[in-house]
Amino acid sequence: MHREFEKLTLERIEAILSQRHSEGFLSLKDLPQPQLFKDMDRASKRIAEAIKESQNITIIGDYDVDGVSATAIMRLFFQDLGYPVNWIIPNRFRHGYGLSPKLIPEIPKSDLIITVDNGISAVEASKICADMGIDLIITDHHIVPKESPKAYAIINQKQTDCNFPYPEICGAQIAWYLCASIKNELGVDIDMKKYLQIVALAIIADIMPLNGINRAMVISGLKILSKSSMPFVQAYRELKGVNSFKSEDIAFFLAPILNSAGRLEDASLACNYICSSDIFEARRALSKLIDMNERRKSLEADITEEAISIANPKDSVQIIVGKDWHEGVIGIVAARVARYFERPTIILTKNGDEYKGSGRSFGDCNLFELVDSAREYMSRFGGHKAAVGLSLPIENIDKFRAKLIESAKLLCENSRYEDPDIIGELELSDIDDELYYLIERFEPFGEANPKPKFISRGVEILNRKEMGSEGNHMSFDFSQNRVVLRGVKFKISESEKASLYSGSRADIVYTISENIFNDNRTLQLMIDKI
Repeated sequence: MHREFEKLTLERIEAILSQRHSEGFLSLKDLPQPQLFKDMDRASKRIAEAIKESQNITIIGDYDVDGVSATAIMRLFFQDLGYPVNWIIPNRFRHGYGLSPKLIPEIPKSDLIITVDNGISAVEASKICADMGIDLIITDHHIVPKESPKAYAIINQKQTDCNFPYPEICGAQIAWYLCASIKNELGVDIDMKKYLQIVALAIIADIMPLNGINRAMVISGLKILSKSSMPFVQAYRELKGVNSFKSEDIAFFLAPILNSAGRLEDASLACNYICSSDIFEARRALSKLIDMNERRKSLEADITEEAISIANPKDSVQIIVGKDWHEGVIGIVAARVARYFERPTIILTKNGDEYKGSGRSFGDCNLFELVDSAREYMSRFGGHKAAVGLSLPIENIDKFRAKLIESAKLLCENSRYEDPDIIGELELSDIDDELYYLIERFEPFGEANPKPKFISRGVEILNRKEMGSEGNHMSFDFSQNRVVLRGVKFKISESEKASLYSGSRADIVYTISENIFNDNRTLQLMIDKI
């Protein structure tokens, strides 16, 4: 950490955090009306007509947490209406992503198909649906391609002629809005707020910016989760011994558990867990999901270790190829390796006669723009500034790598590769309850509103202690100008352990949290980097 950081005061910290919320703190009363979405009224009227005429409706979801949550919201809403629908979440390995030609033969006889969190790129599949006489309603939040699919209605806030004022919302939010619009069209009495606990999962897991209406929906959803009687929530609270939820609980615990099903086997299990009808069903599903997540973590750790060992640390972009790496976890591996090398990273694995992979950026390098410069070498490619997915013929790998390294000199030469979440420098004496409660006012933290990190220079390590069954976590007592604070560092390497001995001095990067043990509350530092 050679960059100079601003020395912070309470007033300056408040100003920095306030800049992230240009509209102020919104509430549910500030949510825009459903009709601002292009085609929302048209879609709602068609669905109401299908219900009145007892037509067959099928929901097509996606295998990540957003798609699973969107599917669950639709299932539960139609259940509350008392109207049966079919639903399918495509299998990552058999069908690929979303509504695809491979999936269509497995769709039950349908008069109407509704996609959630997918469909905006389903051009070929949409033509097949039209030929079969099936009306298609697409709800999606991803970037609209040059050629749009053929559909009865398309609800996507990123369409140029859509008037919805918030471009960065997720698929589950659009599904929620569609259900609210159907409710209005049918004139039925259903409490839409209760579904916000599922919407909150999706907003956080899909890394939507936590400001504007997203923040308002998450805050409401987290409150509902904390009091929820839904069996899936009760089973999770029982397992974790928690009564309240923070965004970190979703991001680091519940979302990975839900994601593991789609990454390793089939996301239908995660959807069934959310829609569990009783606590016994929820416990059984949660137990299976936890087992899958443990397998996912083991796979991810092994592949990450191997990827780091074969990387060239000098490369400005890490492009790492494995032979038989599990494609369900390579996106997570890319994120881990990007943080390790502090460089944009693409992880590829062999898939037939192609390499298939995922990329994650680091700092403010625009990964989409960077990878787009090598479009001629890829067979498929999509994503955004921070994350991409791609496939390329095996024989193109050397040209692809050379092009990206060359492009990085032009496109990412002036990129900052320091952690953008570090907002400035503190002395340990600055850390007190007043600071903690100031930071807490800006929760929930996540994308576009990250939990603020601080740096403290030249602190002395007084004591250190290994934690965890494998000793791969450590606690420290840090001292600076006679102020002593406890810090905790998770997943610490053997080389780090060797260099961090009592009496040594270091610069530390951390967030501030509270620790409650035996009714005794203290502030502690969650160490990100030493």
